[in-house]
Amino acid sequence: MDASLIQADANKQRSLPGDEWNIETLPEDAGRSIRDYIDTLNDAAFGAASDKQPKFISPSDPAAQWTGALRGPAFFAYATNYLIDTDNAVIVDVEGTRAIRQAEVGSARTMIERTIDRFGLYPKSLAGDTAYGAADMLDWLVYDKGIEPHIPVFDKSKRTDGTFSREDFTFNHKDNVYICPAGKRLKSSGKINYDDTYRYVGSTYDCRPCPLKSRCCPKTPQRKTPRSIHEGARDMDRDIAKTKSYEVSRKNRKKVEMLFAHLKRILKMGRLRLRGPNGAKDEFLLAATAQNLRKLAKLRPEPPPKMQTD
Repeated sequence: MDASLIQADANKQRSLPGDEWNIETLPEDAGRSIRDYIDTLNDAAFGAASDKQPKFISPSDPAAQWTGALRGPAFFAYATNYLIDTDNAVIVDVEGTRAIRQAEVGSARTMIERTIDRFGLYPKSLAGDTAYGAADMLDWLVYDKGIEPHIPVFDKSKRTDGTFSREDFTFNHKDNVYICPAGKRLKSSGKINYDDTYRYVGSTYDCRPCPLKSRCCPKTPQRKTPRSIHEGARDMDRDIAKTKSYEVSRKNRKKVEMLFAHLKRILKMGRLRLRGPNGAKDEFLLAATAQNLRKLAKLRPEPPPKMQTD
């Protein structure tokens, strides 16, 4: 599972700042790309993927996402997402989305469910990059679908100020407490916070006289540590990451990256020719079909040798 950004047929010079874009002023006889944009405003792969206002919007292709994700000059783009059988490097499904992480992650669910329904293919495991390692995605894979996540966990708990990170604390599943480096317990009230986490809090009687306080909670009376409601799936993913099968799946992901390299280098798909979400989807589907045909042509069996006659 992976995604690649493809430049849209839109340019910065004719764009508008996001706060100046007014959908109510669009004409009734607007072109197809604008009609597609309006039709997908509530689509999880496009308008509903994020409520954040884009920095710039192209009037000719408003669904295209202004992005600087490739760490170079920013541009308008769509994302093509592939679900691939890594054993054979064959593209099983493709989905076009906005060029943002939320939309790309959501497309994984769409393609997995669609592949199960259409082909009866139920993946044992799913490999992807860190973008697919969000807590709710891992929870969906593990508990809803029973699919092993071979994905790096998306984790921002690592501290950079020299104090203990959450990974320095040990979670005791039986007692539902965190054990700090000094051996003290952090307990939770069981309340779920706005960010879908439980908050585990140490005792001020333990924290204030602790010799490790300067390395743990130097600016607060006691240590507080969050734990995601999906942490069980995240822990399972961390355990899988220590296995041999995880190493194999990470190597197989190179086949996915190679397909995207071929998409741009061999099929010359550096910029879309069609506008709008449906135009992007059509081009992505045709390109993936061409890649599969190239692959299948190489797998074609050789004809049997002709019999020699006297």
